[in-house]
Amino acid sequence: MDYLVELLKIILPAGVVLYGMYLVIVSFISKEREKMLIELKTQNSQTILPVRLQAAERLCLLLERITPNNLVRRANASGMTAAELHSVLLSEVREEFSHNYSQQVYFSEETWEAVKRAIEEVTTIINLSRQGLGEEQSKGMDLAKAIFALSLERKNDAIAYALKQVKSEINIYF
Repeated sequence: MDYLVELLKIILPAGVVLYGMYLVIVSFISKEREKMLIELKTQNSQTILPVRLQAAERLCLLLERITPNNLVRRANASGMTAAELHSVLLSEVREEFSHNYSQQVYFSEETWEAVKRAIEEVTTIINLSRQGLGEEQSKGMDLAKAIFALSLERKNDAIAYALKQVKSEINIYF
């Protein structure tokens, strides 16, 4: 029995010391891990933030370029027929979108969907304006007027909403 008590006198303090050392080591390792994660996030944000800002700039430029007003002014050449202008406008919208398709990587699903809805709305405005023209209205200028009129009638401005989404997502980082 004395042997067991003497053994416990040695093992019990040694166990408490080992447990204390274990807690100290675990605490040290977790603090080091947190420090490394913070450093990694800092380096990551220094690398990715400029790229995200550039992506936001490109999306804002895309949205500004496809507004019906800017699009028609840029693509309308004098002497174009309505069919030619219609084709050129749709081609411009598709080209702008395809050049900026990769920007979706830097934005949330909601923001990217807003951008896609804006593209679809502009395409719809162009197509509806073309369908609404009569036989006697075959000039490009007639189509341009119809596009301006229809875009003014639309109550939901998908382009403005998409711009707001892009800007609000970028404001998170500042």
